[in-house]
Amino acid sequence: MTSPVPWVLVTGGATRLGRAISLAFAAAGWAVAIHHRHSAAQAQALADELRARGTPVHLLCADLSERGVGARLLSELPAEASAGLRCLVNNASEFTEDSGWDCTRAQLERLFATNLFAPLELTQALAHLVRRQPPTHGAAPTLPVPLALHILDQKVDNLNPDYFSYTLTKLALQRAVGLQAQAYAPTLRVCGLSPGLCFVSGPQTEDNFERARRVNLLRRPLDPADIARTAVHLAQTPGINGCVIPVDNGQHRLGLARDVMFAVDLGLAP
Repeated sequence: MTSPVPWVLVTGGATRLGRAISLAFAAAGWAVAIHHRHSAAQAQALADELRARGTPVHLLCADLSERGVGARLLSELPAEASAGLRCLVNNASEFTEDSGWDCTRAQLERLFATNLFAPLELTQALAHLVRRQPPTHGAAPTLPVPLALHILDQKVDNLNPDYFSYTLTKLALQRAVGLQAQAYAPTLRVCGLSPGLCFVSGPQTEDNFERARRVNLLRRPLDPADIARTAVHLAQTPGINGCVIPVDNGQHRLGLARDVMFAVDLGLAP
């Protein structure tokens, strides 16, 4: 008798880091539910690529800023994905430039809805889904212990005042990791993963990106595949729970006074 295939749901899973995470889980033998909002063409192309390799795939489209999106999104999964869902990767987020001087309530509400409230709702919905599943009656588990994984940012350990609203949302989500791990134990594990700079962000030029991506302790670019492999490792290692893992080549240890993309132009980066 073959073991059931575990499923992962990756929000923002069609492009950039989300795509790398989706590919890594598929390579590890997982089926993948790919959420997107505006990236329908990229999501379909990735789904076609994965299906050609034999990976079961399901596509989901939603605006994560909408109320109640967590329960609705999980309710749209097919039966086999719902029964086999063992990892949720809360990867999607909005990244908009502002400061403490010009942030607005509307901006804060939009970013908190997408970057904090949606991950919290999705994690709660996953916990309810797992708790409703029939018990194994002591049998050896055939699927990994469920995990909700919040994708954060090295900025949570390397504070600077740039991208003010975005940083607040990631700080709140970082603190939610431990709280949710306690709240949903023993039904669900909750962890965080803090990546460093590995894609062009905001108003960055390619020249700025090439310099900024080397501002870390190793002085070399961060490979998105390292972040994706860590996500899979966390999903497949049940002993890890309630913690945040940085994957940033040590960028969070530099203590920059400004966001790295500005620090390299202002001569503040080592």
